[in-house]
Amino acid sequence: MRIYLVGYMAVGKTSIGKQLAKSMGLKFVDLDVMIEEKQKQSIPEIFKNQGEAAFRGIEKAALHQTKFMNDCVIASGGGTPCFYDNMMKMNEWGVTVYLEMDVNSIAYRLYHAKTKRPLVEGKGETELKQFVKQHLEERSDYYQEATIHFNALGFNKFKLEELIRLIQMESPHSK
Repeated sequence: MRIYLVGYMAVGKTSIGKQLAKSMGLKFVDLDVMIEEKQKQSIPEIFKNQGEAAFRGIEKAALHQTKFMNDCVIASGGGTPCFYDNMMKMNEWGVTVYLEMDVNSIAYRLYHAKTKRPLVEGKGETELKQFVKQHLEERSDYYQEATIHFNALGFNKFKLEELIRLIQMESPHSK
């Protein structure tokens, strides 16, 4: 079983992914961490030193490695589904879950995040909200291709149980 979590920055792909993996007895894989370990640079450093286009190629290669991983929950980067045929491949290789959240909640989380992200660094609250709204609209069609759409706002143990139930209904092993 392979579960891919997709969605915009700061919707909880990593935190929800860790909880989901633990509850289902699966491994947790963070695509960004995989990239950082292989490249021996942080994602912001890769963006700064090599540019976004180079990063997206590195990201695609890392995603293709997940095809050979079993029994895991994989947190993709916010842009992963939007480049190359990445979303199609994730749908082919496992169950995809789009963690949805509204623009205001995402902007709030990004503005107050401890870790700064390359695409939103230095933006004020209003500018950030406008950026997230536009960017989310651009990426929405890709996210919509996910098998499961799940509202990630206010994630708790009851939402975790519901998400597990939805995944089990979609998993080829339970059909």
